[in-house]
Amino acid sequence: MPISASSKKSLRKSIKNRKANSFLKNKFRELVKKFLAKPDMENMKEAQSMLDKAEKKGILHKNKVSRMKSQLSKKIGGEGLKIVKKSAKKVVKKVNKKTVKKAVK
Repeated sequence: MPISASSKKSLRKSIKNRKANSFLKNKFRELVKKFLAKPDMENMKEAQSMLDKAEKKGILHKNKVSRMKSQLSKKIGGEGLKIVKKSAKKVVKKVNKKTVKKAVK
């Protein structure tokens, strides 16, 4: 058991993070199995969304997520690639701010 206060806190934190990470891992495994049982667009969107969340939170490596998405899209055919491309594209809006110079008197 940890003795110092910081190591006690570290233990509490690691237990909490392990629970959250295992929940997300189990959730995406469940969604992938659901998709493999019934490969359709709705299940694919859910599975890819959960994979993206796991990647964003650092639970899965980005290359693994990419590989899994590719494998899922192969199961459904060419339609799956469209979803991946759409999710990869992000609309970036540029805001042009006009600067107004004030005359100093």
